[in-house]
Amino acid sequence: MLIKLTGGKVYDPANGIDGEIRDIYVRDGVIVAPPADARIDEEYSLHGRVVMAGAIDPHTHIGGGKMTIGRLMLPEDHRGDPVCRGHLTRAGCGHAVPSTLTAGYRYAEMGYTACFEPAMLPANARQAHMEMADTPMVDKGAFAMLGSDDFFLRQLAAEDDIEAIKDYVAWTLHATQAIAIKVVNPGGISAFKFNQRQLDLDEQHVHYGITPRDVLLTLSRAVKELGVTHPLHVHGCNLGVPGNVETTENTIIGMNGLPVHLTHIQFHSYGTEGDRKFSSGAARVAELVNSHKNVSIDVGQVLFGQTCTASGDSMRQYGNTKSANPKKWVVMDIECDAGCGVVPMRYRDKSFVNALQWAIGLELFLLIDDPWRIFLTTDHPNGAPFTFYPHLIRLLMDKGFRNDMMQKINPDAAASSVLASLDREYTLYEVAIMTRAGPARSLGLKNRGHLGVGACGDITVYQDLADREAMFATPVFVFKNGELVVKGGRIVKVVQGATHVARPDFDRGIEKSLRRYFERYHTVGLDNFKLSDDEIITDGRGRLVIQPTAARA
Repeated sequence: MLIKLTGGKVYDPANGIDGEIRDIYVRDGVIVAPPADARIDEEYSLHGRVVMAGAIDPHTHIGGGKMTIGRLMLPEDHRGDPVCRGHLTRAGCGHAVPSTLTAGYRYAEMGYTACFEPAMLPANARQAHMEMADTPMVDKGAFAMLGSDDFFLRQLAAEDDIEAIKDYVAWTLHATQAIAIKVVNPGGISAFKFNQRQLDLDEQHVHYGITPRDVLLTLSRAVKELGVTHPLHVHGCNLGVPGNVETTENTIIGMNGLPVHLTHIQFHSYGTEGDRKFSSGAARVAELVNSHKNVSIDVGQVLFGQTCTASGDSMRQYGNTKSANPKKWVVMDIECDAGCGVVPMRYRDKSFVNALQWAIGLELFLLIDDPWRIFLTTDHPNGAPFTFYPHLIRLLMDKGFRNDMMQKINPDAAASSVLASLDREYTLYEVAIMTRAGPARSLGLKNRGHLGVGACGDITVYQDLADREAMFATPVFVFKNGELVVKGGRIVKVVQGATHVARPDFDRGIEKSLRRYFERYHTVGLDNFKLSDDEIITDGRGRLVIQPTAARA
């Protein structure tokens, strides 16, 4: 079947196209060159409309135990946001922690066609993939968490050869069906189990004698040398702690040029200036990111309202429990692996701290020069639900709107921020980089995030509205693999996306020591720990896409 999208204004940064009027042809789900004298089966007139590739969220918590805990803990979240069943879609609910079905529908209705779970505990990988498989409409992938797991920390403490550590990292990617590696509070989740209440970059773990710096340098080197495209995805030390900008600066400099992605960096950009001992470190962080080309980031923007924080960082989540709203929380240990903390949170525009967090995130967006190395996220649901993305885009594209919002926040926070002096307004081309081309390149998605020949037919069409929030909230059309799935912001066809994985080569002899370890310390056998392909592709649903890796010395 041949589809023609006619006369749209195309924004395709991966191919250098900035608002050009172009026709796009899609045959059997793939974008093709203009065919000669071919019969068009279906044509869509897009004159005056904006055309981009389907959007990609590189960091959104959509699968795994912490989301299940959040749903169980917050029945009020479900009651307050029900979604009725339609003739195509199924009923669901949830605002901060939506059901799997609701999450997939809402992402597609905003023009998103791929989403990546950034913190999958290996011990919980099976459940995470089950939840992602139950999330329709979008491609998925997950980042396996290492860095506080007992086996790896034992390797570091014993000063194992880097090749053995690379074998373990690669084995984890295979066993958990992951696309990348994530580290959360490196070593700190484990240290919390030994009653340490913080672990700074060069502070030794009381039991293993290693430091977070050791963890970061070792895992970043392993990921790079294994040829995994996405750099080590780092949730650094001291999240949310005033003064943590020092740790963030030391982390960036201390990576020694190794590739690294610093996630939800807003939560790691806090100073201690002023009477309240809480200030913005955004300018310092932005200057370092601008000068260190090995670093990419996503922001984790805070937006106002009710949400639910959910993280593997049990150490920091325990510290957040005093701010829980409503007053309930869960912090738990996970055997030999890591931990989990789920704490509801309401961000208030009249709160000095919350308002300054809001401003810090926007400062980072506006001060970091290269949109290819900064991705649009709220760290869903930690900073805000992903459904706030259109509002965030308007804040970035419309200085007048941004200034109007500043008049509504805590005045002391507004006075403490440089936000009002920043005139930058993002362009549609830059938005397309941040939400499409940049994440695709970082994740190694060669045929997604762009509209060139050979790309899959994931395409979003918008009305070119002056109100950018309204524009990005309700696309005119969304195509998934060449099929029309959303029209006028409503689902017209339910589809199942693919699962993206990375499978670097490794010496399978690592399983000998792993098997002994599992038999001694785990309550699950090694063979049951690993996920088979059949568990990803069940009942004919889903598809595996193996991203290429090339080992690099």
